[in-house]
Amino acid sequence: MARRTGREGPRVAVDAVLLHEGRLVLVRRGQPPFRGRYALPGGGVEVGERLEEAVEREVLEETGLESEVMRLLGVYGDPGRDPRGHTISVAYVLRSIGGTLVAGSDAAATKLASPTRVPSLAFDHDRIVADYRRSLTSRRRADATPRVRARARTR
Repeated sequence: MARRTGREGPRVAVDAVLLHEGRLVLVRRGQPPFRGRYALPGGGVEVGERLEEAVEREVLEETGLESEVMRLLGVYGDPGRDPRGHTISVAYVLRSIGGTLVAGSDAAATKLASPTRVPSLAFDHDRIVADYRRSLTSRRRADATPRVRARARTR
């Protein structure tokens, strides 16, 4: 892993767990690192850009899909997650709201996958998808938990 020195800190990136027609959108990387491997859409945050704007921009550039952020999934900061240097990624769950699925910018291809049957992914994206699946399970459990109502006591 290339280490950066000096006063600069880690880079900031965004990753998208993007749902389109009920399936997970993946991009085949056209550039190193991990050229030819599938990954989640995402990339670097530009100076002055809000994180939510960055992830929606990256999705549009890489997939041709317009999207909207549904929720924050997590923050991933393992210094070894990107061989180009220490990169902190903020992962969001998004849904597509328009556009046509097509590979763009540095993506060589796109693929729709079942969230439960995803090929091995670049970077730490396997972990991000696993966290997404766990979040669905915990949300379903929370929705299925019966609500306890307080009974009013009368004398």
